[in-house]
Parts: sequence; structure tokens; C-alpha cells
Amino acid sequence: MKKILLIISAILFLSSCGGDVVYRIEGKLDNLESQVIYIVFESENRSLADTVVCEKPGQFKIERHQGGFDQATLFFENKSSWFTVYLEPGVKVTVTGDAHYPVLLQAKGGGLNNELSAIRKKMAPLLKEQTDLFAGLNKSGGTTPADRNEMLSKLTNVNHQLSEIALAYIQNHPSEQASAVLIQTFFVNPDDTRKLDELLIALDPELSGFYLVKELEQYSVRAKRTALGAEAPDFTVNNIYGKPVALDSFPDKYLLLTFTAPWCDMCRTDDLYLDEIEKLYSKDDLEQLLISLDDDMEGVHRLLEKDSIQWNLVTDSAGQATLLIDLYNVTALPRCFLIDEEGKIVLKTENGIEVKQTLEKLINNENRNKEKEGGK
Repeated sequence: MKKILLIISAILFLSSCGGDVVYRIEGKLDNLESQVIYIVFESENRSLADTVVCEKPGQFKIERHQGGFDQATLFFENKSSWFTVYLEPGVKVTVTGDAHYPVLLQAKGGGLNNELSAIRKKMAPLLKEQTDLFAGLNKSGGTTPADRNEMLSKLTNVNHQLSEIALAYIQNHPSEQASAVLIQTFFVNPDDTRKLDELLIALDPELSGFYLVKELEQYSVRAKRTALGAEAPDFTVNNIYGKPVALDSFPDKYLLLTFTAPWCDMCRTDDLYLDEIEKLYSKDDLEQLLISLDDDMEGVHRLLEKDSIQWNLVTDSAGQATLLIDLYNVTALPRCFLIDEEGKIVLKTENGIEVKQTLEKLINNENRNKEKEGGK
């Protein structure tokens, strides 16, 4: 969730006000290809975004005169990579490392940054292997199914080892703020909050006021709100044609609610089989609603004019998509929710094939049952 919201926030570019520098972040990133870095300063109730161009290859300096922020996330390589630092007024933070391995970057300055950097050093071999495996899996072409299966097996093992190291730290350091960061990094699952809840309870009560602990507690509440079998959260938004759309706009039928974005490679409607699904099912059985993180309304209209399907689409105009992302606790894109005739969530997935198979099972079975009943 945080990744998505921060990227959305990065469209705001605000200049600094006068006065003393409250936060200073300096860095030297090796192998940085794009020399533009976007920064989002964030607190519980607000975020401010800025951008900086490196003075020399990979070298940057960021200053913020306004106080009251808890953390700053640096987006680089055209926002495909990011790294979060934790802020203390008057404390300079220095970020160093290889831009190809953002999970291995080191941040020095402030107790939490120093502690997390020490933890990352201990995890370094596994974090490097994890990054390399992700890169191999995302590589287009030249990878056989057997190679992919082997890489997936290795990645599962690496992730398990990293989680075990994080768990041991949390159990041994329940009063450290770094434990809350590790919980956020390794134990947030939008489909199952049991481990998250267990670890939050195990933290020292002294951390109850730490902003990240509060965020994780709120996240758990949101995740339960969209658990399988739960009633889908209600909403009212306007689609790109200006027509109000609410959950009760789709009575007595299935609704496929899909969250996408133009910068998401896996979010294309054909890749998610949404085009095929749209042609397979009658509007009496199924309707689709697309939620896209796209502010370019004119561009969206131009694309839709070329499409043979008239999509029911909501964009991020006036922050509508952002509100729905928060309401449905969407933490990664794409994300599909299948809502049944009674308004309950029966599937949530990022896999279009799974959506297609589930619809075939549910709708086709229901239609066969109706035919049998009609034949009696």
C-alpha cells in the first residue's frame, strides 16, 4: 500500500520554505542510471514530494525546512526502485550503496537507520540472492520452465530464511523500533493477518505510540475488512463518463473489481484475461469495474476510443482511485476482487487465470442449476 500511495504522491513537487534545515539527506549511489531522484516526506497525516537531480553521477543532497515528518522514501531509476529512511530533526542521513540492490543500501544517521543498516548487513548474502532471483524471474525470454521452477524454489527458500532471521530479531528485541519495520517488511499479508497480529501483541507496550505500530494496527483492521467472505466495502465514485457508480449499482450479479495502473506491466486487460471475460459473460451475470491510477483523463479517453470494449472505468481524478485502494487495502498491482450477488468477496487475486477459472466454476454452475430448475 505504501508503495502505491507514495508513487501517487510523487506528482506533487513543492519547493522549500525559508528557515533552518530540519532534515538533510545526502547520498552516493553506485551504478545509478537515471540521475533524477524523487523524494516523498511522510507523516501520519500528510506527505510532501520533491525531486532532485544528482549534482554528480549518483550523488545527491536533499534538504527540507518543514518539520513534522517521520520518514522519507527515495524513488530512483524512473521510480522502479525505492528506499526508505527514517527521520530525526537535525540529524543528517547518508545513503550509500549499489542502486542495482536497493534492499542492500546503507543509511547512516539516527538510531533506527543505524540499527536497520546493521540488520541488512547480516542479511546481505540472502538479500542479494533474493534480488538476483527476482531479476531472473522478470527477465523476458531465454528462461525455460524448468529454470523458472528452480528459481521459484530457491526464492521461496531465501524468503523463508530472511523471515526466520527477522522473526528472531523481533523476538529478541521487542522494544526496538526496528522490530516494527521488520514486521512491516516480512510479515504483512493482505490475505492473512494472524502472524502480523501475533507479532504486534508481542511488542513492548512502550512501542504502542510509535507511528509505524499504529499504521500496522490500522492495516490489520483494513485487511480483515476485505477478507474472503466479508461484505465488500461500499463506495460511491464517478466513472470517466461522469456517471455515479456504487456497489449497489450491480444488484443480483457478480462484480469483478480490478485495480490497475498505466505503469504496471502486468495490469493490461488482455494479460489479465479481462477482455476475454467481458466477451464470455452476459451483463446479467457479471459486470466489471476498473480502477486505474491514471490522472491523464484525455489520454484515457483516447485509448478507450480505440478499444472495442466500453470499459466501466474509474481513474484517479480527484483521488477517487486512491480512496478505493485504501478502502480495499490494495498493496500491490494488479489486484482483482470478485464480489458475488450478495455483495460478499469470494476471490481476491492478482492472477487473471484464477479469475477466469473461478468465474467458469461459479457462473457456469449457477446457469446449469437454473436450467435444471427450469426444466422441472
